Amino acid sequence: TGLGEVFHYTVTVKGWDYERAPEAERVEKLTYLRTVHDWSVRPALRTVPGVAEVNAWGGYEKQYQVRPDPDRLFKYGLTFADVVDALERNNQNVGGGGVTRGNQFVLVRGLARTADLGQVRGVVVTARDGVPVTVGQVADVEVGHETRRGSVTAGGRGEAVLGLAFLTTGENSKTVATALRRKLDEIRPTLPPDVEVEVVYDRTELVTVVIGTVRRNLFEAGLLVVAVLFLFLGNLRAAFIVALAIPLSMLFAFSGMWRFGIAASLLSLGALDFGMVVDSSVVMVENCVRHIARGDAGGRPKREVVRAAAVEVRKPTLFGELIIMIVYLPILTLEGTEGKLFRPMALTVIFALLGSMILSMTLMPVLASYVLPRRVEEREPLLMRVALALYRPVLRFSMAYPVPVFAFAAGVLAVAFVMVAPHLGSEFVPKLSEGSVTVNVVRLAGTDLAESNRVNTAMERIALEKFPDEVRHAWSRVGTAEVATDPMGAEISDLFLTLHPRERWTRAKTQAELVELLGREFRAVPGQKGEFSQPIEMRMNEMTSGVRADLGVKLYGDDFDVLTREAAKIERVLLLTRGSADVRVEQVTGQPVLQIKVRQDEVARYGIPAKAVTDVVRAVGTLPVGEVVEGQLRFPLAVRLPDRWRGREEDIGAILVAAPSGERVPLSRLADVRVVEGPSTITREWGQRRIAVTCNIRGRDMGTFVAEARRAVGENVTLPKGRYRLEWGGQFENYERARDRLMVVVPVAVLLILVLLYFTYHNLVDALRVFTGVPFGWVGGIFALWLRDMPLSISAVIGFIALSGVAVLDDMILVSYVRQLRRKGVPVPDAVRQASLARLRPVLMTTLVASLGFLPMALSTGQGAEVQRPLATVVIGGVVGAMVMSLLVLRVLYLFFDAVAHALLWVLTRVFRVDGGTARGLLGLDVEVTDDEASGAGRGTRNGSAVAPALLSQG
Repeated sequence: TGLGEVFHYTVTVKGWDYERAPEAERVEKLTYLRTVHDWSVRPALRTVPGVAEVNAWGGYEKQYQVRPDPDRLFKYGLTFADVVDALERNNQNVGGGGVTRGNQFVLVRGLARTADLGQVRGVVVTARDGVPVTVGQVADVEVGHETRRGSVTAGGRGEAVLGLAFLTTGENSKTVATALRRKLDEIRPTLPPDVEVEVVYDRTELVTVVIGTVRRNLFEAGLLVVAVLFLFLGNLRAAFIVALAIPLSMLFAFSGMWRFGIAASLLSLGALDFGMVVDSSVVMVENCVRHIARGDAGGRPKREVVRAAAVEVRKPTLFGELIIMIVYLPILTLEGTEGKLFRPMALTVIFALLGSMILSMTLMPVLASYVLPRRVEEREPLLMRVALALYRPVLRFSMAYPVPVFAFAAGVLAVAFVMVAPHLGSEFVPKLSEGSVTVNVVRLAGTDLAESNRVNTAMERIALEKFPDEVRHAWSRVGTAEVATDPMGAEISDLFLTLHPRERWTRAKTQAELVELLGREFRAVPGQKGEFSQPIEMRMNEMTSGVRADLGVKLYGDDFDVLTREAAKIERVLLLTRGSADVRVEQVTGQPVLQIKVRQDEVARYGIPAKAVTDVVRAVGTLPVGEVVEGQLRFPLAVRLPDRWRGREEDIGAILVAAPSGERVPLSRLADVRVVEGPSTITREWGQRRIAVTCNIRGRDMGTFVAEARRAVGENVTLPKGRYRLEWGGQFENYERARDRLMVVVPVAVLLILVLLYFTYHNLVDALRVFTGVPFGWVGGIFALWLRDMPLSISAVIGFIALSGVAVLDDMILVSYVRQLRRKGVPVPDAVRQASLARLRPVLMTTLVASLGFLPMALSTGQGAEVQRPLATVVIGGVVGAMVMSLLVLRVLYLFFDAVAHALLWVLTRVFRVDGGTARGLLGLDVEVTDDEASGAGRGTRNGSAVAPALLSQG
C-alpha cells in the first residue's frame, strides 16, 4: 500500500568527493553504484519475507548504446530502421526442441546473443557488393546509461543511489524492517570494499520510540495508582492485593490481543488506564478492609466476613465494569481510517476490563481472605481524615441549601455545553511526531535534474550544518524512480530529514518549532516553494485526497487557463486565512516541449511513412532493441542519437530521412520542429481535469480553518458556469466521516448505559440518578480541553465515550449503599448523609486512580504522546468533574429524585390507575431485598419497615 515504504538506505562510494570529481568520473561511479545495488543488494533484500518490492532511485542504469550517425547512414544508404532491425535480428537465443541420438535425448539451442561491445559492433546491417556493412561502421557503440527520470542526493555531499523497501499488505512494519536491517548487515561483507550502505530511514525506530513512550507512561501510571491505593487504604497488604490486578489484567489483555492478531502499538496500548483496570478491585478490597476494621467478624471466620463484604458490593462493581466495557463496543463500528486506528484500542481495553472484572469477582476476595490480617486498625489513614474533615461541612451545606447547589450545577452545564464546547474547534487526530520531516519542494517547470540536485544538496547542507543536534540524516529524491511508485517531474523533489532523539535538541523543543526554523532557512533558497510534512503523514494525505498537504482545494473543469486563473484566486484567499502555511497552486503549465509534428501532406508527397519520422524521435531518447549478457548480469541494448544531434532543434531538423525513391529528405521538411510550452502535469479525477491548491495548517485546528476558508472562498471566488466545481479534500474528510458515524455511536453508548443501569436497579429513578454522572463528566472533559487549548478530535471523542462508563461508577457505589440503608429503615436524608461519608473513600480512590492512571499520558511530551494526550485529558477532567459534581450535587439530586418519584407515584396510581406495587417498583420506592443483599447487609427492610428475622433466615 502507500504506507508500505518502511525502509530507506543509501549506497555510496567510501571517501569519494563527488563535487571535485570530473563529470565522466561521476557518471562512471554512479553507474557502478547502481549496478552493485541492482545485482547485489536488491536481490538479497527481496528474499526477506513480507517484502513486496525493493526499488532503486538515483544513479545511472548501465546500458549498451548504439548511436547511429546520420551522415554515415547516408553514406551507406541506410536508415535508422535498418540498424534497429539488424540489432533485433542478430541478438537473440532460440530453442530448437531436441533430437534423439541413440538412447540419448539432446536439447537444441541456438546462441546469437551479444556479450560485449565488440560483438555488437560486428552485427551486420547489410552488404554492399558482397562486402558486409556492420553496426560499427555506421554507429558509435559504447556503454552509457538509461535516460534518467530521477536522481538522489544525500548528506549534502552530492548524488547517491537510494534503495526503498516496500512491505506487502497486512505485514508488520517492525518485523519486516528489522529483518531488512539484519539482512543488510549480512550482505555488507560480500559487497565491494569501496561501497558503503547506510540506513537512513527505518520505520522500526518510530515504532520503538513510540512504544517506549507508551511503556514509560504505563509504568509511571502504575506507580501512581499503587501509591494512591496505599495512601487511602492505609494497609500495605490491601494495596498489594489491589495492585496485583494490574499485571494479571494486562496478561489477560495480551492473551486477547494475541488471539485476535492485535499488535502492541501506540493506540492499542495507549488507552489503557490502570486506574480503570483496578476500579472494581478497589471497591471490593476497600469494603473488605472496612468490614474487618469495623469488627463485623463477631466471632465468625474471617472468610465469612470477607464473603459478606464482597457480596455487598458485587452488583455495583460488576455492572460498573460491564458499563465501562460496553460503552467501548460502539467504537468497533467505526469505519475507514478511524476504524483502523481505534478498533484495536477498544478491543484491548475490553480485554483488560474483562480480565479485571473476573479477577475482582474471584481472586480478589480469595486473596483478601488469606492475606488481610484478622484485625485491621479502625483508625482512618491521615489522608482520609483530612478528606472527611473537608467534606463534612460541604455535605451539610449542599443538603441544607439545595437551591444554590442546583443553580450552580445548571450554570456549569450551561457554560460548558453552550459557551465552551461550540468554540473548542475540531480536527481528525493530533499530528503524531514521527521523528522525521519531509519537504515537498516544487520549482519552475522544466528545471533539469542537475539544477534540482544542486539546490537539494545546498538544502541538505543547511539542515545538517545549522541544526547538527536536531538533524541526523538528510537526503533528497527528485523526479521518478525506476518503478514509479511515487511519480514526480524533474522539478519536484522530496527532501527527507531524520531527526536525533529529542533529548539532544538545542535549537527547538518540539518538532513544530523545528519545522518553523527550517522553513525560515529554506525560504532563503530562491526559486522554489516547499510544503512541510512527515513521511507517513504525507502518504496518508496522498491516499486520502491525492495531495501531500493537510488541505487540498481541488478545482475541476475543462479549460487549463480557467483552472489556473480560478486557482490563483483560491490561493490568495487561503493566504489571507489565519493558520495557513505552505500555500501553493499545483503546477500544471510551463513545461518546455520539443515538439516534432509530422506534416502529413509532406510525408505523403515523398512516400515516406510517418514511422520513419517517429523512429527518429524515439532515437532522441532511447529505443530498446534487446539485451547484452555479461555472465550472470543482463543490461539493456538501445539505439540512441549521438549527443551532437540531440542538442538543438536545428540539428534534429537537419537529420536526413530516406525516401523510397532513394532521395534523402531533411527531417525539417517532413515535420515542424519547435519548442513549445506544454502542460507539466495533467491530473484527472472522475473524468475531468483537475488542479489543486494545497496548504498546511499550523497554530490552528483544522475544523474552524476549513469552515472559515470555505466561507471566504464562497464569497470571493465565482466559478464559471458549466463543468466547473470545487471539492475540499484532506484529513478533515476523515474527521467528517468519523463525526457522522459518532453522531450515531455516542447516543448508542449512552443508551446502553441507561439500559444497564435499569437492569442494575430495576427502576427508572435510580437509573436516572446514577446517569446524571455522564453529563457532569462531560462537563469536566470539555473544561479540560478548553484549559489545555486542545481541539475536539476523534481521540478526544473516544475519551468522552470511555468517560461515560467511568463517570457512573462513583454514583453506583453511593446509590447502592443508600438502598441498603433504606432497607434497614433509615430515612432517606439520613441514608444519603451516612452513605456519602461511608463511601467517600471508595469514591475518592476510584476517581484518583482513574485520573492518575492517565496523568503521565496527559503530561507526556515524548513521541506518540500527541495522540494519547486528548484522550487522557478528557478522561482526567471528566472523572474529576464527575466526582466533584457527584459529591456536591448527586446527594441533593437523590432527595430531589425521591420527591419527584413520590409525585410520579401519585400520578401513576391516581391518574393512570397503575397498580401501586408496580408503580413503586418502577420508581424505586419499593426497595426489595435480594438473597445476596440480605446476606451482605445482615438486616434488611421493605418499604421502610423492619424485615422479620425469619424472612432473613429463609433468605
